[in-house]
Amino acid sequence: MCAHHPGNRFKYILPVLLLVTFLSSCEDDWKEKGPRPPDSFVAFSKQLKTVVLPVDTTNKKIAKSLAADVWRTYEADNYLPIWSREDYTPNDASEKLVSELEDMQMDGINPERYNLSAIKKLKQRLDTTKHNTLRDVVIFDTMLTRSYLYAAKDLLMGVIVPRKADSLWFHVNDSAWTAPQLLAAAKGVYHSLDDFRSDVPTYSLLRNEYRRYYKLASDTDLNKAVAAIHYQKKPDSTQLENINYVIKSELPWVQTTENDTMNEEAQLISAFQDYSGLRPTGKLDSLTAQRLSVTPASCLQVLGANMERVRWMQKQFGDLYLVVDVPLMELFLRRDGRNAMHMRVVVGKPERQTPSLYATMANIVINPNWGVPPTILKKDVVPGFEKSGKKYLASKGLKAYDKKTGHIIKTSSLNVHNLRQYAYKQAPGDDNSLGFVKFNLPNPWDIYLHDTPHRTDFGRRDRFLSSGCIRLQQPREMAIYILSELEKKRYTEDKLDSMIETHKTRWELLKTKIPVHITYLTAFEDSTGKHIRFTRDIYHRDEKLISLLH
Repeated sequence: MCAHHPGNRFKYILPVLLLVTFLSSCEDDWKEKGPRPPDSFVAFSKQLKTVVLPVDTTNKKIAKSLAADVWRTYEADNYLPIWSREDYTPNDASEKLVSELEDMQMDGINPERYNLSAIKKLKQRLDTTKHNTLRDVVIFDTMLTRSYLYAAKDLLMGVIVPRKADSLWFHVNDSAWTAPQLLAAAKGVYHSLDDFRSDVPTYSLLRNEYRRYYKLASDTDLNKAVAAIHYQKKPDSTQLENINYVIKSELPWVQTTENDTMNEEAQLISAFQDYSGLRPTGKLDSLTAQRLSVTPASCLQVLGANMERVRWMQKQFGDLYLVVDVPLMELFLRRDGRNAMHMRVVVGKPERQTPSLYATMANIVINPNWGVPPTILKKDVVPGFEKSGKKYLASKGLKAYDKKTGHIIKTSSLNVHNLRQYAYKQAPGDDNSLGFVKFNLPNPWDIYLHDTPHRTDFGRRDRFLSSGCIRLQQPREMAIYILSELEKKRYTEDKLDSMIETHKTRWELLKTKIPVHITYLTAFEDSTGKHIRFTRDIYHRDEKLISLLH
């Protein structure tokens, strides 16, 4: 009979004592934070604490990082696994996340941004291996947590910083970032990434359209037809066949009717032109041929860029809001999901672009004075005065005022040297640049909505003509709607006309908060709210954004 050496006995006792000590310390910790989890989770927690380290939350840059969010998520739930079962196999939540990460493609975002291939590969191995290592499980769990948080933030805030792509983008995304807390509190219940997507109707329409064009991009026959289209004054039968195929593929909802003035082909071309931001003539011109030759893959890039722009804005617009889409040159006043008003607008010319911004309508001014803003003073008034002198001011109905006292300055006192010292205003009247109604939305860029004496501009296709502010096709109708329907005041057309005839300025303060979103979307919904229209990129902003996204 062999004798046991005391040292050999100690070799087995020491690890047991260490494990007991560790479990005892963990036991004390769990008593404070709740019921003690399974031993496999306790071991996971200990291992994870060596990987996911606390961050310096006093450093603002670090505190907002992905690493900080990962730490907050696990720390809030005592470093327990989120995506793994007790036996260290991937749980149902991990399956759902993988599926949703794949679907991020339909947001115009490459799923590989979230290490999807690596996650799927590791998940398959954990699903099929009988005894998974703690190391692999920790790697898998943290990888999914990082990807979830990364994707959630992209959906909620956008993939890139807005000002990197657009220096005139001033929207405020006020969405609360709660993903780490939601994930920590999930307790095995999956919190869908869809909850972080924009609730603005435009976003879901863009996403559905992206899904449709994603399928079209793999349509071999369609791509051949697109490649074969080129401009011909008199297209032959093969060319017309290709044109019809492309239009019916891109706009399957368009219906043609028997019409004596426009045949089926012309109706299809006219509808395609309208949905592409072109003049709907029904004739195949060079611009229409150029648009018809754009591949579905290129359309996907435009749709993706515009989803990114919507992600930059507020997640919810509410039940009442006004939106101006600058490239479309149209305004929508929406109430309870419907268009209460829809009209054409005039926007800033390319050299004086209308910025994208969010503001709240504060008041409506009847018979407004017009104060010349600094940009127009510099680019219009000063050159006009230098060329024509006092006659220029008289022709524009402008009077000079002392900036401090507000007193009128005699025109005889003005010259090219002191012109910039004064403020210039235009009195209310038929020729006032703001027309008879102005809608104030306080903002640092002095952008507002207003009437205009240049009524013929609304019949034009190209309506980027202003110095930055938004001119309205139906300002009186909108004023009456807001004041009577929303403010519940007795405002009729006759009452408004009587006020205008007095040429006296009247301010109507608004109790109803009307959010105003002035935005730049080159793919936007039509008036029915069912389909997406592509617009012209009038300020040429798409190319830079698309390049940053890819």
